[in-house]
Order: sequence, then C-alpha cells, then structure tokens
Amino acid sequence: MSNIHQVADSFFVPLGNGTWRATAHTTGPWDEHAQHGGPPSALLGRAIQRCAPRDDMIVTRFTSEILGAIPVGDLDVQARVVRPGRSVEFLEAVAAAGGRDVARASAWRVLRTTSETVLPPAEPPPALPDHPAGALPAGWVDGYLSAVEWRPVRGHFGEPGPATVWARLRYPLVPDEETGPLERVLAVADSGNGLSGELDITEWHFINPELTVHLHREAAGEWVCLDAQTAISAGGAGLATSVLSDTEGRLGVGAQSLLISPRRPAPPRAGSAGT
Repeated sequence: MSNIHQVADSFFVPLGNGTWRATAHTTGPWDEHAQHGGPPSALLGRAIQRCAPRDDMIVTRFTSEILGAIPVGDLDVQARVVRPGRSVEFLEAVAAAGGRDVARASAWRVLRTTSETVLPPAEPPPALPDHPAGALPAGWVDGYLSAVEWRPVRGHFGEPGPATVWARLRYPLVPDEETGPLERVLAVADSGNGLSGELDITEWHFINPELTVHLHREAAGEWVCLDAQTAISAGGAGLATSVLSDTEGRLGVGAQSLLISPRRPAPPRAGSAGT
C-alpha cells in the first residue's frame, strides 16, 4: 500500500464553528473526489457523542444515511437531541457540503445500568493475525484503504466472497484527540460491502446508501474485526452484513443496503477511435 503519512496526521482537520476539512485519508475506493462512508459516519458519531453529552449513556443503534457523494473537502457538521429522556434518548446529526446535506445520522442511546452479561452461544472472534494485508488490488482508489491497517483472516478487498478481517485506524479521526470507541467502530464498519464484495469493482457498483450499526457494548482497544458477507438478488439490490467484534468478543452487528449496478464505460476521448 502506498505511504500517505505525509499527507496529514488525521482524517479531518478543524476549521472552526463545526466545519471540518477532509484529508486524503478519507478518499473512498470508487472516486478520488468522494469520501469513503466510514470517516464521515465516524465524524457524525463524534458529533452525536458530544451533543448534550451523557457519560451515563451508551449508543446502541447508529444509522448513517448517505444522501449523495460526500466530497473530499469541507463539511459543516451539526447535531441535536430530538427526544431527550432520563433513560433513552434519540439524536440526529447532519453533514453539509457546498450548501447541501450530504449525510444524516441518527442514534439511540440508553442508560447504563448494572445488568449482567448474557450472550447467545457463538464462536469467539478469530485470533489477530501477525501480518498486515499486501498491496491493493487493481481498480481500487487509494486513500482510506491505506489509512487503515488491515489484517485479513480470510478474504480481503478484491477477493469475491465472505471475508473476516481485523482493522485499526492508522490515524486519529481528528487531530490531538483519541478516537472514541463508537467512532472507531463506525470508521471501519462501512467496509463490510467492500471486504465481502461478490462482484468485480472495475465492472460493477455495489455502493451502500446507508450504514446501520447495532451495539450491545462499547468496543475495547483499537482493533475491530468484521466478519462480513454479501447477498445479491436479481433486480439491483443487495445486503452486506457484518458481525463486529474486538479482542474481547462480539460487540454488535452492521448492515448496509446496496445498490448493484453495472459501471458505464468511460466515453471515448475526442479524436479517438469511434468518435
């Protein structure tokens, strides 16, 4: 993977008054001008966490709606409490670019209590591999993919089929601040469809207009494991689902609705054959 450490030391840098400038680390695999869904989802999650903050609460459901291509540029981010409460609260956040909303997020947070841990039977997550992934496959735009350290157990970007991969951010979400547990999960959970893609990215789009994450506890440590798979049915729709874990065990699930469509070939250049 290419070395982009000299570009910036975070995914976003503050410009003041809720405006953030995206760095090259946010660049998604489809278009060098558009962000991957993970970093802006994490930025919206950060805004929600800091909106009327409640240390006695935990976010249990987060949904990010991607309203259009999110540019690798400036984002204005605002959050509000929609439904305050003593034990349950509902919050929203919005990111705007160039005068239009490009992403919206909503979250439920619930009161921390003294309940015991009761989990369904499940295999523990696989051990963290010793070696990182190799070079990116052809056809994938770099940026975000090199800003995350990937350690595959099975499958990886560009390999069709289910995948189980450990991931951690190489950079903080914003400068001079430790990235929080929710933000760490959101920054990588949006990669489930790319990791478990069933189609060739050079021939097909399998883009998610949303990401929904359900959590039953906060992530511990910097590593997050995605055990991802994709289902595609005739008609243009798909669903990518990921079991989310850390080194202590499972912590939740993620899901992404997918648009499945063939890529249009680039139009011929003037003066080339066929014009």
